[in-house]
Formats: sequence, C-alpha cells, structure tokens
Amino acid sequence: MNGDQDQLNRKRKSSNSNNNNQDFQIAARVQENDEGENDLQLTLSLISFRPSRPRRGLLVDEPLEVRLPRSPIPALSPPGQSMSVQALLNQIPPQLPIPLISPSLPFYLPTYVPNSSPQTSMEYRQEGGPSRPLRSRRLRTPVLGEGKSDTVPPPYPWATKYRATVHSLKYMESNQISTITGQVQCKRCEQKYELEYPLVDKFNEVGKFIQDNIATMHDRAPSIWMNPVLPTCELCGQETKPIMAEKKRAINWLFLFLGQMLGCCNIEQLKYFCKHTKNHRTAAKDRILYLTYLGLCKQLEPAGL
Repeated sequence: MNGDQDQLNRKRKSSNSNNNNQDFQIAARVQENDEGENDLQLTLSLISFRPSRPRRGLLVDEPLEVRLPRSPIPALSPPGQSMSVQALLNQIPPQLPIPLISPSLPFYLPTYVPNSSPQTSMEYRQEGGPSRPLRSRRLRTPVLGEGKSDTVPPPYPWATKYRATVHSLKYMESNQISTITGQVQCKRCEQKYELEYPLVDKFNEVGKFIQDNIATMHDRAPSIWMNPVLPTCELCGQETKPIMAEKKRAINWLFLFLGQMLGCCNIEQLKYFCKHTKNHRTAAKDRILYLTYLGLCKQLEPAGL
C-alpha cells in the first residue's frame, strides 16, 4: 500500500516539473517575442524619424549632390507571427552611396575668378574697334528749284543781287545811303504808310543790345525779339505791322532788322534767310531768329561789333 502511494507521488512530481518546464518555455518565448517587437519598433523609429539635415545654399565651388529616391519599406509580418530583428534588417535594402558629380561633366559650375589685369581691359576696349576721328559739319549749299538762280534783281538800294543779303555799312556810307525805309500797316484802321529808320543810329542800338545780352541769350532769341514792340500808327495811335512781300526774295530784311521786327516773319521766311546765308535752319523759331539777327549784323559789319 505504501509502495503504491510513493509511486503516485513520484508521478505527480514529474508531471508538475514538466508543467513548470512548459510554463518556463512559454514565458521565455513570450519575452523573446516582446524583445523582438521592441527592437523592431526601435528600428522603425530610427528609420522613419531620422533628423533632416539643414539645407545649405549651393556654392559655386562645391560639386552638385544628387539624391536618389528611397525604396519603399517592405510590408511587415502580421503581429501574430514572430520575426527576429536580424531577419527584419535583412529585408530592408541597404542605401546606396550618394554619388558626387565630377567636374568633368558638362553641367559642372566652375569657379569664376575675375581677371583685373590691364590686358583684359584692353581686350574689351578693342572689341568696339578704333574710334573714328571727329569730322567737322559740312555747310550745305542751298539747292535752288528749277528755273531759279543764285542772283536776283536787287529789290532795294541797300540789298545786293544775292538772295537774303544786304550791303555793308561801309558800302552804304560811301553810296550815301543813310536812311532805310519800309511799309507798315495799322492793325485797326488798316492805313498803310512808309516808315523811316536812320541807318547808323539804329544799327548802333541793335548792336549795343546784342553786346549787352548775348551772354544770356544761349543761342536763342530773347522774348523782345520773339514778340517785338511794334510802332504806333500816326493816325489812330494803335499798333502797326510791317508789310511782308509776297516773294521771299523781296523781303526788306534790313528794315526789319533796324526796327527789331524780324519776329513778325514766319518760320518759313526765316528758314529762307538761313538757307541762302548757309546757316543751320532745322531748329525752333527762337534759334532761327537768333541766327537771322546775327547773320544780318555780320553782313553789315563783317569785322564784328
């Protein structure tokens, strides 16, 4: 009876020890799985949340850097299946080394080093070619229309046979020409009559005005020439205007000059004078009027004021 009881107790102890071994093995497997899952989570966190590098501006001296697209992470096994960390790492493809672009490639950006040598600056100057010498402006000869000549019958005793040209003071004094006359017309009563100017006195008056104001004219006619003070009518006391000849060749240039009434001429008449006296005539009226006054002054006194 006691022997049976001992045998039963031994069987119970062996079964209990087997159960304990099985429980220990199960606990070890669970712990191993937990450790594997922890290692897997740590690996994934290191892969997914890798800190990004700070961006830098591309320098010209540094070679370009090409980044290849990352391959997708393989699908993980279901949570129910255990997988070792080594097996997981074997499934992740290794990252390829980042290639560096060689300077021999065509899109390599070389470093620019400025050359400040005098030879380079001379090369830039020589690209434009040698500069041409300055040429003086040629005076164009007046082109006359068909059937016209340089000479015309003198319309007045103080005018020459050339267009828009008067005699000098010396010539007129020697020929006893001391008074210059011209026709004027009243703007109100339209009465026409002849007006006289003493040659020497009026010329001295205009010459003195030019000497006193030529420094401030700046090659332009002053306002008193552009809007002249006209003589008054002897009958009604209103302003008069000079009578202009229909033909430009018959304009009384000396009479208008002495009375400082050249501003009453239109721009075409002034251009006619500059054309035949070889003056520049492509300009504004104040410029052409200025040249007309100085041109007549030079004709009267070629030696200058």
